[in-house]
Amino acid sequence: MPLPFEPLTLVHVVFSSRIAGGERHCIDLANAQAALGHRVHVIGSANSAVAAALGSGVRFHGLSLPLLRGWRVAALARRLGADVCHGHLGPACKAVAHVRRSARIGTLHVGYKAHHHGRLDGLVCVNRAQRESLPDGGALASVIYNWAPERDAAEAACQTELRVELGLSPEQLLVGSVGRLHSSKGMDLLIAGFKAHAPADAVLAILGEGPDEALLKGMAGGDPRVRLLGYRSDVDQCLKAFDLFVSPSREEAFPLAILEAMRAGRPVLSTATQGPQEMLAGQPARLVPVGDAVMLGHAIAEELERLRPLPPRQRAVSYATAAYDRANAVARTLAFYRDVLLKQATHARPIENEDEPYAAWRA
Repeated sequence: MPLPFEPLTLVHVVFSSRIAGGERHCIDLANAQAALGHRVHVIGSANSAVAAALGSGVRFHGLSLPLLRGWRVAALARRLGADVCHGHLGPACKAVAHVRRSARIGTLHVGYKAHHHGRLDGLVCVNRAQRESLPDGGALASVIYNWAPERDAAEAACQTELRVELGLSPEQLLVGSVGRLHSSKGMDLLIAGFKAHAPADAVLAILGEGPDEALLKGMAGGDPRVRLLGYRSDVDQCLKAFDLFVSPSREEAFPLAILEAMRAGRPVLSTATQGPQEMLAGQPARLVPVGDAVMLGHAIAEELERLRPLPPRQRAVSYATAAYDRANAVARTLAFYRDVLLKQATHARPIENEDEPYAAWRA
C-alpha cells in the first residue's frame, strides 16, 4: 500500500450523544487537524452535541441508528477515501476495527480492552502505564498526552460569579469537582467524605450530569452545603472560584478536569488512579487512596485548614504543564499516523471485503 500524499483524509469516530472528556479531545483534535489543512470528518450519532462543537473545516456524518455501526463506519470511511480512521472510546474503536482500507487508530481514553482495541493498527496511550501494560506483539503504540482544550469564545467572554451565585460569604471555602455523575467518577465518595469531615461552613459544588444524579441527590439529603449544579458550559470560569479542586474517581486514565484545574491554578486533591499518579508526580498536589471516603474526607478537611488563613490570591498554585502542550500533541498524533501508515506500506495486511461479515443479513 503506497503512502498517501499530504494532506491526509482523516475520519474520527465517536458515538457519544453528549460531550465529556473523550469527546472534547476528539473535537479539538479534529478542529486542529482541519486547521492544518487536512481533510477531516467525524462520524457520530445523529443529533449528537459533538456536531455543533466542530469547526467549519470539519464535516460531521450522523448515524441515525446503532444497527450495524461497524459495517456502516467501514462503508462511509471507504467512500470518503479515509487514510486514517481514528476511534475515540470503546464502542467507536470497536466499529473502527471493521475498516479495511485505512490505518485504524484508537485512543485509550479509558483503558485497553481486547474486544474494543485488539484489532486496531495503532493505539494512542494517554499515560505510560497504559503503554507498559499492552499485550506483546499487538498494534503499534505511542504515549501522547491529552491537553486541556480551550473553551469557545462565548465561554471565554462569560463572567460567571459562582460564589455570588451560591450565596457564599467571603470567609467560606468552596470545594469543587467536575465530572460525569457515574460510579467510576466517585462523586458518592466525595459527598460522603465531605459531609462527614469538612468544616461546617465549607460548601461543595459538583459540576456534571449523568445516571447517578438521583442517587447523589439522595446522598446529599438536602444538606445546603452540597450543591449539584448539573451541566455547565462555563467550567473554566467556575474553576477559578474553587478554593480546592477534588478528583474522587475510582478509575481515570487522563482526567481533563484535573488538567483544567491545573491551568486555573487551583489546589488539587485527587485519588491515586492511574492517570493522576503520572500527571501529578512532582507537582504541588495531593494524592489519597482510591475508594476510601474516610481518607478523602480527612484530606479535604486538612487541605481546607491549610488554605483558610491564606488570602485568596495566595491560594493559587503554579504547575508544570509543558508536557500537555496542544500543538506538540497534535503534531505527535499526525506523526504517529504516518508511522502506522508506513508500517502498513511495508507489512501490507490483506484487504478484506468489508461487506463479507454482513452478506447473509443483506441477502
